[in-house]
Amino acid sequence: MTKYIFVTGGVVSGLGKGITAASLGRLLKSRGLKVAAQKLDPYINVDPGTMSPYQHGEVYVTEDGAETDLDLGHYERFIDENLNRFSNLTTGKVYANVLHKERHGAYLGKTVQIIPHVTDEIKRFIYSVGEKENADVVITEIGGTTGDIESQPFLEAIRQLRTEVGRGNTLYIHVTLVPYLKASGEHKSKPTQHSVKELQGFGISPDIIVLRTDEPITDSSIFTKIAGFCNVKPDCVIENLTLPNLYQAPLMLEKSHFSEIVCRELHLQTPPPDLTEWQALCAKIASPGKPVTIALVGKYVQLHDAYLSVAEALHHAGYACGAAVQIDWIDSEQLTPENLAETLGSADGILIPGGFGQRGIEGMILAAQYAREQKKPFLGICLGMQIAVIEYARHMADLPDAHSGEFDPDCAHKVIDFMAGQSESIDKGGTLRLGSCPCVIAPGTTMHRCYGQPQIAERHRHRYEFCNAYRDILTRAGLCISGTSPDGSLVETVELTDLPFYVGVQYHPEFKSRPNKPHPLFTGLIEAAMEN
Repeated sequence: MTKYIFVTGGVVSGLGKGITAASLGRLLKSRGLKVAAQKLDPYINVDPGTMSPYQHGEVYVTEDGAETDLDLGHYERFIDENLNRFSNLTTGKVYANVLHKERHGAYLGKTVQIIPHVTDEIKRFIYSVGEKENADVVITEIGGTTGDIESQPFLEAIRQLRTEVGRGNTLYIHVTLVPYLKASGEHKSKPTQHSVKELQGFGISPDIIVLRTDEPITDSSIFTKIAGFCNVKPDCVIENLTLPNLYQAPLMLEKSHFSEIVCRELHLQTPPPDLTEWQALCAKIASPGKPVTIALVGKYVQLHDAYLSVAEALHHAGYACGAAVQIDWIDSEQLTPENLAETLGSADGILIPGGFGQRGIEGMILAAQYAREQKKPFLGICLGMQIAVIEYARHMADLPDAHSGEFDPDCAHKVIDFMAGQSESIDKGGTLRLGSCPCVIAPGTTMHRCYGQPQIAERHRHRYEFCNAYRDILTRAGLCISGTSPDGSLVETVELTDLPFYVGVQYHPEFKSRPNKPHPLFTGLIEAAMEN
């Protein structure tokens, strides 16, 4: 029978519930278990797809095209399993499903209520991810902080679920803050006690308590006190210390026998975890090589989480190449012809990531031009590819007013425009080209050198495309169309093959990068940057 683990958080948000859940997933997988993970978010948006990156950070896209919370990126990177549309549920999606059913008579005239209809919908979703993946263990993170009014239906649902599948098949893990007061030189357990009391008020008593702290807890009486006051076994109080690199978290937690305790409480018979590969990864991270600076030119750089997967993918490639990747966060709005060389001159490579809207676009075009003219290794992702096309059209194909239909609908040369059949009248949410799509790679190109195969599949999240009317003009001017959809109708990648590394891709390669399996395009960028 599938086992269910629920990870909740208390005291404050941002404690690292997602990293705790992802680390546990890695540890259980290393014991030979099939693990599925999901995140339940309390906000009323149906998904984060229309939310500002400043509000939510990046939108992570699954293979099947779900726009999800960034924590799912942590799950995939740690567990190395592709997640799906059942891996992220929001309050908005719950109510949308319930109201859809009500409109179609699914409740047979009953009064629709939080209990049982909303909680039943949540439970159905939790069960679905385990069934779809045939998982031994489903790890479910509950977003928000215990006590938030928005989270209450989710807590009630997981309380009910234990009564349905049994105590031996469910486990509650509560992540709380144990602050360190420098004035008195001691850790304080009272916030944890209050948080657990709040959780118990919803009918949930945690089985394991994970203590998030910035300073090592050297006083063992803290663990004893929390175990006693919160009614958990003494070895079920586990320290989660702030680390210099998040990929060390599984090894740190396993020092407290985290996965062993979880398996014991769930009556799972497994071999000891095989962490050889993960230990080798952490050894590489601890011994960084040659410093390499990548200028990330974006419009949301004030919040680094807006480009979380891109940053992680750069570091993954650095681990594999023996490079200590340093990211120089460049606000594209601040780039001008006057400060361009000063701002980007010291960078070993330039990356332009995805984004929406006109703000900062001219600065990105300047960055792409600088990379091309100075032969700096360059990678353009999604919007970054479109920027590379616009820049090349303006300066190399004698189309000085070339632009994107997204930014200037009235321009004479829309080298980037809507996909066929789309218009501005469509809904904004969930209507992009989303999820995994195939791409055929031309031989003899940088793309082929990186991937080493003629066809790939990568995840997309965009609406605008390379306009086919300009294919001949741009290719005659020297732009290489190195990847297309299998039927040739969509341009997926462009490049300047004669440069050391200058590639633009319409998809998001960062979503498939793993710390021990770096993405070949990021590896190609870092290798070229090291040579540069």
